[in-house]
Amino acid sequence: MVKVLLTGGAGFIGSWMAEELVKRDYYVYVVDKLTYAGNLENIKTLLRNKNFSFIRGDINNKKLMKELFKKVDKVIHFAAETHIDRSLLNPDIFVKTDFLGTYTLLETLKNYPCERFIHISTSEVYGTALKIPINEDHPLNPQSPYAATKVGADRLCYAYYMTYNLPIIILRPFNIYGERQYPEKLIPFFITQALENKPLFIYGNGENTRDYLYVKDLCEVIVKFLEAPIEKYQGEVFNIGSGIEYSVNEIAFRILEYFKKPKNLVKYILDRKGHVKRLLCDNRKLEKTFNWQPTTNFEEGLEKTMKWYAENERWWKKIKRSKIFQRFYYLNYLKRK
Repeated sequence: MVKVLLTGGAGFIGSWMAEELVKRDYYVYVVDKLTYAGNLENIKTLLRNKNFSFIRGDINNKKLMKELFKKVDKVIHFAAETHIDRSLLNPDIFVKTDFLGTYTLLETLKNYPCERFIHISTSEVYGTALKIPINEDHPLNPQSPYAATKVGADRLCYAYYMTYNLPIIILRPFNIYGERQYPEKLIPFFITQALENKPLFIYGNGENTRDYLYVKDLCEVIVKFLEAPIEKYQGEVFNIGSGIEYSVNEIAFRILEYFKKPKNLVKYILDRKGHVKRLLCDNRKLEKTFNWQPTTNFEEGLEKTMKWYAENERWWKKIKRSKIFQRFYYLNYLKRK
């Protein structure tokens, strides 16, 4: 049985990936620090599975990473601080986790090799699109501390591939959404605010656009890279996105319409510093490689996501009542009005 380590596997995307791999008869180790966004409830159905192990730990713990790398065949590296707004408030933890944490894993990989290491980067490394759509050769122009630390990690992975010939693949997903996403991210934030009859705060004029992909489609792509011959793809970078963009305004009003909420719940506030204006994925490299296209269109994926949050209020209300969320909410929205 192939053994896979998922860093950050109790988070949103990582927990979906863990479920997908266990379903496909992999043995899955999840290591997660369980910061504010890591949540054992996300993996509760797996905790008693004979093909699953959870380890609470930090990817900067060199001893722990050594022990885990010696046990596994493959690694998928999700662990990161990911919210741009939080990186504006406290860049320190982003540097420690996103950049230095990746460095610790790469050093471990160098000394305790496994069959492959898949690094999950982000479309935010590109900054505002200089050309549309964005392909893998687009310049890297990070516009936030989060994006900058992810650029550092992305390029560090490439440097370790070039220097040490390590079996590394770099994936750059665009905006991923779906069930169990932490409710400070745009789509679940708007959904939960609408359900609570609270304002949907929008930075600037709301015309900024993003390319959205449903989380299950992303996991299916990652499986392809997990199973494909490593010699064909090591050192390669791949964008993963839908190739279709939506503005913040479009998403807000779709959500309000679905829940039959008044449009005046939308509240425009001061724009975010360094706000990326437009991201649209050129996924032709991925399509050509695997004959791949997303199977879930945005309307279907958004409806699934809205239904889940409507039916799982206990999950997100507990998060939104926490001091961590409340402080973030005050600093980013109430203080900025």
